[in-house]
Amino acid sequence: MTRVLVLTAIDVEARGLARHLGLAPMKGAGFPHFLGGALELATVGLRGARLSERAAAWRAPDLVISAGACGALDPALSVGALVVPGVVLGPDRARWPTATLPRLAPAGALLTVADVVESAAHKARLWMETGALAVDMESAPIMAWARERGVSAAVIRAVSDDAERGVPAALAAAVGEDGRVRPLRAVSAALSRATALGDLLELRAGTEAALKSVAGALATLARSG
Repeated sequence: MTRVLVLTAIDVEARGLARHLGLAPMKGAGFPHFLGGALELATVGLRGARLSERAAAWRAPDLVISAGACGALDPALSVGALVVPGVVLGPDRARWPTATLPRLAPAGALLTVADVVESAAHKARLWMETGALAVDMESAPIMAWARERGVSAAVIRAVSDDAERGVPAALAAAVGEDGRVRPLRAVSAALSRATALGDLLELRAGTEAALKSVAGALATLARSG
């Protein structure tokens, strides 16, 4: 059986996917870490900041998947739309071809950036400059980490925020580098301006829709063996 290591940026993504997939938490883990059959799931923090220090806790994988939410750059992508790119573009525009996954045809490119994309105008500019369908902050580091170890890697993500919406900086700041949401920061973000609470609720709903799509794709992958 192929052992698949699924890596997410933040705790919310890992816990949501584990719930949808019925994965069990690993006892004694100091970070979200789940296991079930061929799938192992863990968080690596924003920008993959915790990849190296947490890797010792994982089984040696046959395939690595960068999973979770992403932001749409292509206006045609709606919230919840699945993104399985054929290539990942790094912040330095390095290109990382992805592995072909059974029953999940790759299409287009995913752009990894170093900083949160806060506005629709910024998204439009990135789309025009790169042609990428969507954007995240972790897939390029994950692809590079897997490549260094001679392991195949791919991306299964889904849209949490469409091309008309960015992620406000105050909301982004509520998530620490380790991928954990800081409750006090989240409350402060929600109170920072008149529309902030609505933005938070919409992003939360979008993230849940994205995770359902990703979980469905991961379940398909697991069934394919």
